[in-house]
Amino acid sequence: MRSVAEKLTNGAVKNDAVAPAVILEKVLFRWPGQRKDTLDIPSFSMLAGERVFISGPSGSGKSTLLGIVAGILLPSSGAATVNGICLNELGSAQRDIFRGDHAGIIFQQFNLISYLSILENVLVPCRFSPLRHMRACRQAESPVAEAKTLLERLDLSPSLWGRPVNKLSIGQQQRVAAARALIGQPDILIADEPTSSLDVGRRKAFLRLLLGECRAAGTSLIFVSHDQSLAEDFPRVVHLPDLNRAEEAG
Repeated sequence: MRSVAEKLTNGAVKNDAVAPAVILEKVLFRWPGQRKDTLDIPSFSMLAGERVFISGPSGSGKSTLLGIVAGILLPSSGAATVNGICLNELGSAQRDIFRGDHAGIIFQQFNLISYLSILENVLVPCRFSPLRHMRACRQAESPVAEAKTLLERLDLSPSLWGRPVNKLSIGQQQRVAAARALIGQPDILIADEPTSSLDVGRRKAFLRLLLGECRAAGTSLIFVSHDQSLAEDFPRVVHLPDLNRAEEAG
């Protein structure tokens, strides 16, 4: 069995059709100072390449769940395993490396770097992750070439690529965030309410683009939203209150 260091160096298994992408076992999470758990998940798993929609009302623990899958948060107890690596066994710096190499994240507020251009924002993961850089070169001639391809597929024209992201509409910023998350073919894409600021028509169009890119790259997708109308586009739907026993206790 490979050590944690070897797995981090070589990269976890990339989208093996039979391998689980995420396994949560007896996961509890409680925020400091809180008297009750936010999450109490006996078991959850998803396969590599699977696209899962997780729904739930505000305050049900959706963002906390994504934080654990991304390695931003650690369970209070239990185990979170992503791409064959138990995140509990990694230190903070190792989790940062793992997340940079293997996870693309679309944050609810996008978290784009305001003073960088569209193209520069998309290239950020490849500047921090040699593995993402290598995969982008393997997919295209260079990270810049893959970034341009992604932007075109996400309907952002070349005339916009040099523009600072703070000059873009919300819908355009959202697509830049998606391209940044997808560059370098991450093993898993984590999306936290990425359509919350869009109207219904634009939500559907964005989701079709996102699902298409994940299918093309073989990327696992865990997509969280309170908007049940988006669930019909996903092969698997999970209602978090059915999974999270902390909701019952609360």
